[in-house]
Amino acid sequence: MEKGWINIYNTDDQYRGDIAKELLEEQGIESVIINHKDSSYLNFGEFEVYVREEHEELARKILEQLIKG
Repeated sequence: MEKGWINIYNTDDQYRGDIAKELLEEQGIESVIINHKDSSYLNFGEFEVYVREEHEELARKILEQLIKG
């Protein structure tokens, strides 16, 4: 990942990563999902959600409910 971005959320489920990205973008926070799932063995790896460092605190507050599950 480029410098200046920080990982704020990891999940095994793509739909949860998509929800996180949508919640952040609804609040005007640009986010990126990186898929680290193994294409042969879908039990390994995660989806990681990144935001710019300057948006970390607000992004974590936005995703707090999603993280609590």
